[in-house]
Amino acid sequence: MTIEEKVFGRKRFVIDRLEPAGFLRTEAGFELYSDFMDGDFSATLFVPENGPASGKVIDNMNGEEYLPLRVDNYSGAYVNSVRAAYEKLLSDIAEKCCVNVLFVSDQANRITDAIFDRYSVSPDFPWGQGQYESYGTFRHPENNKWFALIMDVKWNVLLKNGDASFVDIVNLKIEPSTGEELRKIPGIYPAYHMNHKNWISVTLDDRLTDEEVMSLIDSSFMLTGHRDELP
Repeated sequence: MTIEEKVFGRKRFVIDRLEPAGFLRTEAGFELYSDFMDGDFSATLFVPENGPASGKVIDNMNGEEYLPLRVDNYSGAYVNSVRAAYEKLLSDIAEKCCVNVLFVSDQANRITDAIFDRYSVSPDFPWGQGQYESYGTFRHPENNKWFALIMDVKWNVLLKNGDASFVDIVNLKIEPSTGEELRKIPGIYPAYHMNHKNWISVTLDDRLTDEEVMSLIDSSFMLTGHRDELP
């Protein structure tokens, strides 16, 4: 996960706030230039019309990109101070120019709104601070059983291919007799951290339409609706 993804992943830029904050409009979107660490470094932040923000940090002493910033193995005091200063710069920009969203992907946030519209249920985040703090559960008001769980996970946990990039998924309950056919559909996988017979993971990256995802959620809502239902 890049520093930009860490800071802006669960935020959305408000276009009307960018130019007052110092961004310049370009053909591709918006750019902001800023020095930091007493002018030893300069940062350029790119905010495209569509897609995630990205950035570049230049070491002003030699005019070259400061690559140690992006290498996890570089963890000395000086590199860490540059990372901390750059992250603080991005966090200040986010405070001025962004609004918070619950999840990283647009589809996850649309599905969250659709669940509320249909069932008047909002997610709770029971795992507090830490690795799983962004995992949101959707529960039946009557029995407190959850019928959907949205998580951001590495592709590797679904594909076992070593891909360390992240994707939002939703875990949903299914009729066991439908599992084999469902898992043939692109975007549907054996459930992450759940019983593969009774649960599936669905990627929220627009491989399935919102209507298709909501149809699966409706089924999960029905299957988990009994008070004695086990998760």
